[in-house]
Amino acid sequence: MTSKEPYTGAVCPVENDPQSRITLGHGGGGRLTRDLIETRIRPLLGNPFLNQEHDGAVLPNPGAPIAFTTDSYVVTPLFFPGGDIGTLAVYGTVNDLCMSGAIPKFLSLSLILQEGLEISTFESIMQSIKLSAKLANVQIVTGDTKVIEGQGDEAGMFITTSGIGITVFDPPPSPFRIAEGDLLVLNGDIGRHGTCILALRDGMEFETEIRSDCAPLTDQVQALYQSKYRINCMRDLTRGGLSAAVVELARSGGWDIELYEPEIPVLAAVQSACDLFGLDPLAVANEGRFIAFVDARDGERVSQVLAEQAPGAVRTIGRVIGPDKGGQVRLRNAYGGERILDLYSGEQLPRIC
Repeated sequence: MTSKEPYTGAVCPVENDPQSRITLGHGGGGRLTRDLIETRIRPLLGNPFLNQEHDGAVLPNPGAPIAFTTDSYVVTPLFFPGGDIGTLAVYGTVNDLCMSGAIPKFLSLSLILQEGLEISTFESIMQSIKLSAKLANVQIVTGDTKVIEGQGDEAGMFITTSGIGITVFDPPPSPFRIAEGDLLVLNGDIGRHGTCILALRDGMEFETEIRSDCAPLTDQVQALYQSKYRINCMRDLTRGGLSAAVVELARSGGWDIELYEPEIPVLAAVQSACDLFGLDPLAVANEGRFIAFVDARDGERVSQVLAEQAPGAVRTIGRVIGPDKGGQVRLRNAYGGERILDLYSGEQLPRIC
């Protein structure tokens, strides 16, 4: 090969300045990988389990049944009012454990980074993960990092988290424990996360900023456990929103459920955004909301317990009315009219978590 001929063979996937952006070399298992872990991950998330530097974590026997869950997060954009992909990854998995009647304890963290992602962006998200884990009182005990080809200035990242929690409810809440007469208690206003992401993508500005409701549910669920009231089932209202959660639970047990539309809190800015984009707030994703199916005798007291943890918008929004129609959900409006709720056939808002 002469000096004038272009070289088309293998090249080292390392930029001149690997300190400013993620490169393929950061995923190659060599010095850059080690540097990424030792200087930008372990100092933030280190604990006795993670610091063992092993392929997995050996955890103590809790002496009680455990709950286990896993989820992946691909939200765009990475940052939004009220959180980012890091807070979503921690709180989403923590909240899934809470819905199983467990107190979250341990998480794994798998990072898939696109080549070209700015190191400063990565560090900001890692700081969010650290803070979110602290607020949710969980430890990140094992993980993995991979780097894939990027998309230039659009380079991003994806996160998968798995979680382990100790089950404290006995028996644990379950769809199979829903019973006729149960009241549905909602812990706050709905539709904020999905409309927040959509408004940000489209550059929409409203008179009142819409912030995601992304938050851990640990304290609320622990308060319910300590209250000893009868909680038959819990479900967080993520993709598909309130509507999908209630319809899925109704169908799984063959129960008919009635919802009271005037009792379902929706912020004015969220309602305006939904009207503008042609969305139903009942079907828009949330990241800090759940419904509890509660024995009718305890409904008011459960609402009071939740109101102490999440004041302002706790409501009893419906009840289980029986098995007459075999899993039908009816939404009753303020004028006595009603409509049947069903699952959407497609995705209203792609990549909202």
